[in-house]
Amino acid sequence: MSKRVFVVGEGAREHTLCWAISNSPHVSKVYCAPGNGGTSGSATNVPIGVTDISGLTDFAAGESFDLVVVGPEIPLSLGLADSLRSRGLLTYGPSKAAARIESSKQFAKQVMRDAGVPTAEGRSFDDFDAACEFVRSRPDPPVVKADGLAAGKGVTVPATHDEAIAALRTAMVERAFGDSGSLVVLEDRLSGQEVSITAICDGDRFALLAPACDYKRALDDDKGPNTGGIGIYTPTKAVGSADLELIGDQIIAPTLARLADLGSPFVGTLYAGLMITDSGPMVIEFNCRFGDPESQVVLPMASVDLYELLSVAATGGLGADAGSLSKSGHAVGVVLTSGGYPQAYETGFRIDGLDQLDPETLVFHAGTLRDGEHLVTDGGRVMTIVRCEDTLRMARDKVYEQVGRVEFENMHYRRDIALREL
Repeated sequence: MSKRVFVVGEGAREHTLCWAISNSPHVSKVYCAPGNGGTSGSATNVPIGVTDISGLTDFAAGESFDLVVVGPEIPLSLGLADSLRSRGLLTYGPSKAAARIESSKQFAKQVMRDAGVPTAEGRSFDDFDAACEFVRSRPDPPVVKADGLAAGKGVTVPATHDEAIAALRTAMVERAFGDSGSLVVLEDRLSGQEVSITAICDGDRFALLAPACDYKRALDDDKGPNTGGIGIYTPTKAVGSADLELIGDQIIAPTLARLADLGSPFVGTLYAGLMITDSGPMVIEFNCRFGDPESQVVLPMASVDLYELLSVAATGGLGADAGSLSKSGHAVGVVLTSGGYPQAYETGFRIDGLDQLDPETLVFHAGTLRDGEHLVTDGGRVMTIVRCEDTLRMARDKVYEQVGRVEFENMHYRRDIALREL
């Protein structure tokens, strides 16, 4: 029987989900709300915003979808998964309570402490002066994290104590992130290599996709302001198969167990941003959904039917020996952005050259819009160009060759993605 799937979201992550799910022989139709200029190639776009919880729920219930996959963190933090399940819809995505693992840094820190998960020492503050006093008392400036959701921009890794205090002022006094910055978490800085781990969870058990390494800084050599992610590759030598098993045992499993103990079993994607330190992997942050741009490389490298995997997880039926679900090979993704991102940028520019790309090249749209016959830019992160090859060097060479064929005004991208691994 052919299945119908509803994906919620509008970025490159959701385009990747639509693409991967539509490739399943079990799936006849995919819908995406609200989608973007690229999702329309593998799904039917539906003009409902991601914060319209009742609208999304009513549409999904009216269509009686076989599976609903919630992409972004904001609707999850607003309780969309709970709303969908209350109408009897099979849903992949955590409850509002479980999504606090991302929507509250303080909650996540407490879960990790209670579960014995390795992470940096940290303290929470809701008073600006007290937070500043703590910063000045530390020998090294701590990392400053707004407690709530801030579109990936609420974390500052300061080089000096003055920079840390400036970050506190931005979050707590100027309220650059709204209420998300009324509480901050200050924690010790970790050193090592950052790695992203993607765990597909059914509330009890989990399966791991390939580890990936993303790039946050806007400019080459890790310079410039932090972004939501501007490049990605998988796998990495920093995490071998034994390391991945250790991460599952010492980080993912106890976190899921603690959330279940709290009455908030986690059904969905638990993303762990880790630092691989000299003393082992330590958690920098948890997210309650697929990473972006991580999904653009780990999903094409998955060795399983994504529809089947997410459906089984949503029903609580992952096997005890699910293990790692990645095929051999390497993938590199380069994010094309509007000039100026993550600060002020202009949109509405025509995108050319996509018809010149090799058929093996994957293109996942983030900020694009159909304007008549043309595709135009409609966001800071515009699209991710991806190549999957036998070797990392080949994937890197091929993806940059393809990137050179795409054009739009003020187009920007990093030229050093995956170089450090080579």
